[in-house]
Amino acid sequence: MFESFALRVRRRETPFYRFLYALAKALITANLPLPRFLMPLLRAGYSLHQGVLDILRWALTFFYRGPLFRGRCESVGKRFSLARLPFIVGHTKIYIGDDVNFFGQVDIHSGRIFDEPKLIIHNRVDIGHGVSFVVNKEVVIEDDVNVAGGVGFMDSDSHPRDVEDRIADLPPKPEEIRPIRICKNAWISRGSMIMKGVTVGEGAIIGANSVVVTDIPPHSIAMGNPARVIVKNTRADKEVVSKTS
Repeated sequence: MFESFALRVRRRETPFYRFLYALAKALITANLPLPRFLMPLLRAGYSLHQGVLDILRWALTFFYRGPLFRGRCESVGKRFSLARLPFIVGHTKIYIGDDVNFFGQVDIHSGRIFDEPKLIIHNRVDIGHGVSFVVNKEVVIEDDVNVAGGVGFMDSDSHPRDVEDRIADLPPKPEEIRPIRICKNAWISRGSMIMKGVTVGEGAIIGANSVVVTDIPPHSIAMGNPARVIVKNTRADKEVVSKTS
């Protein structure tokens, strides 16, 4: 009965229901009046609220999330920082270097094809929020790489190419799984997907929302779906400037 009544209100079938709809909308969008003399107090209250939450999050990470995750890893270097407890499915062996930062949620998945899939993150790597790794063989992130939010790394297609194998719920064949390597100083922009077998060269930049299916040369800029190189040598301008100065 209530659902029928609510539907009539949403449809505004009669003047009465139109009145109820307008009243409900006014209540939902209403804001409490704030006298100006309260604004400094409310700002202080907001800052206090955020400060307390930050302290609680720090304590949760320091005493609980951090130790749990480090215990799951094969090795973790110095000054490792994380914001949330990573979500891990499977038996990936995880190796993390020094000064690595996880700035948000990080997901790590592996299947049943190989005995020891490896995620290797070297030194001074920043990993943004919402980054996912599908690691069935090996994913390597070298020194000083920046990975923005929403990036995905997949060293397999997760399902076999053959339709009969997919129907039979079989895993991909071993030859369909190829490792990923992101070379030092590379920058992977927001929302990009790095697919199996790809090597992103040293100092390369991957534009936002790109799908990378082939190797990217060092010191180049690539973007698009599929990603294509649009600048071949980002160091050329720097070299020209140094010669003329």
